[in-house]
Amino acid sequence: MGISSGKVAVVTGGASGIGFAIVQRLINAGVKVAVADLNGEKLKELEDNHNGYLIGCVTDVTKEADIEGLVKKTVDVFGKLDYAFNVAGASKPGAIVDQSEADWDFTVDLCLKGVFLSLKHEAKYMKDHGGGAIVNVASLNAHVPMFYGAAYSSAKAGVEMLTKNAALELAQHNIRVNAILPGLVATPLTSGLTDVEAINEAYMERIPMRRAAEPDEIAGPSLFLVSDDASYVNGASLVVDGAWAVSGYPDLSKFM
Repeated sequence: MGISSGKVAVVTGGASGIGFAIVQRLINAGVKVAVADLNGEKLKELEDNHNGYLIGCVTDVTKEADIEGLVKKTVDVFGKLDYAFNVAGASKPGAIVDQSEADWDFTVDLCLKGVFLSLKHEAKYMKDHGGGAIVNVASLNAHVPMFYGAAYSSAKAGVEMLTKNAALELAQHNIRVNAILPGLVATPLTSGLTDVEAINEAYMERIPMRRAAEPDEIAGPSLFLVSDDASYVNGASLVVDGAWAVSGYPDLSKFM
């Protein structure tokens, strides 16, 4: 795939879901990984299982000092930074007329500000050290709105535009920045919806492939975007959704 052994990567939100699948793929490719997450127990387990190839960094991606510390620790331990995957995200849903300011801020800060801060400090290092490649995980909801997801959809749309702006600014420094837009993925964050049979069926009606993606099916395209095979792919949005975008979003209002 054009992923070279001996490279170094940062993965935010890497202790579960899509981030964890990306970490596993990177380790299997011989890449050393700094995993950022709030789950310190899981990070310790990962360090023990991949001694010498992985470091865990308890990180709140909405805090700039934490991101600065993450990049510094990565470089101090592994000597460089070649790839970055900004995956961390979550949502507190609510109808626009009812959603609290706190829930809006939580979602937008984590999903958009967190990517901005991560991208900023990853790129600052790469700019001065020969370049690199960055992948931001947005969502199909960057293009398709959903009931009770105004904050999440708006934040993910922001991630997509941030990615394009970063590609524009950073290409001169040999840094490529691309976005992955997953559709429905079987992760702990989506199980609250898909474990309800009627809601899951509503999703399946709209997804032509009739199933959710496995996290590894998002990890593969993510690694492609940092690989040498994607050397002329920059500022792109790769939708990975089982053809969902061509069908439409389910009406979740009847379940709320």
